[in-house]
Amino acid sequence: MNESLDKAYWIGLLVSVGLPVLVGLVTKHVTHPGVKAVLLLALSILNGFLVEFANPGPGWDFSTAAILALVSFAVGVLSHFGLWKPVGVSDKAQSALGGGASVRSV
Repeated sequence: MNESLDKAYWIGLLVSVGLPVLVGLVTKHVTHPGVKAVLLLALSILNGFLVEFANPGPGWDFSTAAILALVSFAVGVLSHFGLWKPVGVSDKAQSALGGGASVRSV
């Protein structure tokens, strides 16, 4: 038995890693963290449903899309706190599009 993931799943996983940076680009430093989390959740749900839609399998399945959305959200949160925030990418992303002064520099 040889199991493998389709290309759509791998692309969805890579998108999940980059979602926190996208949230940083569209929010400001003063935006409440809860709003950022809800935005990340909404983008993760969209990612999960699009990955399931793009999957070349037999049909679209809601439960698979929901699981993919949860995995996408978990990967997004983990990549934010484990990669993007410690390296400083989150802070730079929020400053990139006029997100206001960095909280650390104030």
